[in-house]
Amino acid sequence: MNKEMKPIIYLDRNENQYGPAPACFDALRNIDSVELYEYSRDFSRGVKSRLSERLAKDFGIDEKNVMVGFGGEDILKQAVHCYIHKGDKIMIPAYSWWYYKKISDEVEGVKVEYPIIEGKDTFYYDIEGMIKVYETEKPKLVLISSPNNPTGNRLEIDQMMHVLEKMEDTVVVLDEAYTLFYNKDNSHLKELVNKYPNLIIIRTFSKYYGLAGIRIGFALMGENHAKFNMFSARYLGYNRVSELIGLAALNSADYYNDMREKMTADMDMLFNEFNAMKGFRAFKSFSNFILVEIPVEIKDGLKKYLTERNMIVKFMAEDGLFNHLRITIGTQEQNRLLLKMIKDFLKENK
Repeated sequence: MNKEMKPIIYLDRNENQYGPAPACFDALRNIDSVELYEYSRDFSRGVKSRLSERLAKDFGIDEKNVMVGFGGEDILKQAVHCYIHKGDKIMIPAYSWWYYKKISDEVEGVKVEYPIIEGKDTFYYDIEGMIKVYETEKPKLVLISSPNNPTGNRLEIDQMMHVLEKMEDTVVVLDEAYTLFYNKDNSHLKELVNKYPNLIIIRTFSKYYGLAGIRIGFALMGENHAKFNMFSARYLGYNRVSELIGLAALNSADYYNDMREKMTADMDMLFNEFNAMKGFRAFKSFSNFILVEIPVEIKDGLKKYLTERNMIVKFMAEDGLFNHLRITIGTQEQNRLLLKMIKDFLKENK
């Protein structure tokens, strides 16, 4: 097989294979040179940036409670570095993005895990287990991911508010990087930010908006984060070109709604197809990826087979998820090609 004839399909890092809206390319083509050689003057108007101003308007909150950063990753790291010091406890999910542990280690924080439970066809947060760990360990910061990577489960709004009530005296960082793939309703954000002053909600343009390459993230913060605001503020502003592209994405709801419908339909299709395969078990997901448990005996062979065909998916190696794939939902063509490859492998290796 000539690999040079086939492009590599990356379904391993949860990138949006549909890419950004056409308006984002228009914004890039029409950039005025002033956006490149001048610093932002937005601070002179009493706001951090054009983008934070727009986000504040969209979410109905004060602009001072909006922060812009170099991707959600940047804001997450800043929050941990701002609030956690050597010996401080930080609560993280039992199954989570490896980066949570890394940034905790950077500041010599003490990692305390709280439970995520494996159900029949989904993972779920053990709410009372979370609260028990919180009350026992008394952490300085709690990280919650909803939907969670890599398990795909989420907290419903009533569950979230119950948890926040119990943890109201502690900084809680809610990572919502994937939430828009299944939930376009943002009405809860204003209520959460206004009601819970220690809350930080982090979102990104990398996933849903297909703009991972230009690195834009933002946070919505409760009233008690003046210290964090000062810690993260940038007097000379942010990337003006990235901001214009981000604004174009926010103005392209029709494009992204159509994309969401295609992806959720394919998520359901893959969930059903994988669960029909002998020895496979797919878990419900509210993100742009699906976690699939596979027979242990085929793991190495399947990885080799897919890699040789330039199809890259994530073969998990974490404790408790060693025999699992995390598959990014790609385009409709990519998803069907992946499914065909896996079925072909199973036929050839009966």
